[in-house]
Amino acid sequence: MRPDQPTRRTIAVAVHGIEPATFERCALIRDWLSDHGVDRVTLLVIPARDLHPIAERSPEMVGWLDERRRAGDSIAQHGFQHQPLRGAGSRQLLSLAQGRRAGEFTWLDGEETRRAVTAGWRVLKLAGIEPDGFVAPSYAYTAALREALRPRFSWWAGLLRVHRASRSDDEESLPLSPAFSLASAGPFSRVLSPALLRVGALLPTSTLRVDVHPADLQHPQHMLALEWVLGRNGSRRTAITYRELAGV
Repeated sequence: MRPDQPTRRTIAVAVHGIEPATFERCALIRDWLSDHGVDRVTLLVIPARDLHPIAERSPEMVGWLDERRRAGDSIAQHGFQHQPLRGAGSRQLLSLAQGRRAGEFTWLDGEETRRAVTAGWRVLKLAGIEPDGFVAPSYAYTAALREALRPRFSWWAGLLRVHRASRSDDEESLPLSPAFSLASAGPFSRVLSPALLRVGALLPTSTLRVDVHPADLQHPQHMLALEWVLGRNGSRRTAITYRELAGV
C-alpha cells in the first residue's frame, strides 16, 4: 500500500461455540450481526462436544453452515470436544503450576494432539463441512498443536493475531489484531468486560476483532455492549473473515 492510500478499516467478528446444543442461538446471533451490517463472519464449529457426529445430531445445522459458507462466511474447527480431554493427569497439574493457559490441548503430547485435531477434522469433513481454519478453545496453543495444524488448515487464530498455518517465518508481518470478547464466568468479569469491549472498539486499529458467544444472549449488558460496538463500527468498517485477515 502506498503512503498516500488510506488504511482500510475492517471488522472481523467470530461466533464461538457452534454445536447442535447452541445452534439456534448461534443462528439468531448471525442474523442479528447481518442486521448490523456485518455481512461476513467466521463461524467456529465444535466437531464433537459429546462424541456424536454433528451430521446425525443436527442435519439442519449442517445445512445452515453450508448456506453460510456459500454466502461468504468462513468456517473454523473449534478444537475437538472444546473441553480438556480425559487422561491429562499429572501433565495437567504441571501445566497449571507453570502458569500455562488452560485449554483442550494444553496437556496433550504430540501424538494425542494430532489424533484429536484429525478426529475433529474428519467429523466435519464427513458432515460435508471442510473448515479452512482452526481456533483453539481459550486460544490455548502448544508447539505440538501448531505443528498438527499445518497439513490441514490455511490459518489459525491466536488471541493477538491471525496466523498463516503453512508458514512460521512471516508472523511479525501479519497485522496485530487482538480479539475482544465478553466474559461470562464470575460477576466481576461480567461487569468489567463490557466496558473493556467498548474501550477496545475505540482503539485506532485497522482491524477490530470481536468474539461473540452463545451465552452472551443470556446477559443483557453483553448485548448492549455489542450493540454499541456494532452501531459505531458495523457500517464504518468493512466486514472480513479470519481467512481474509490471514491473507490466504
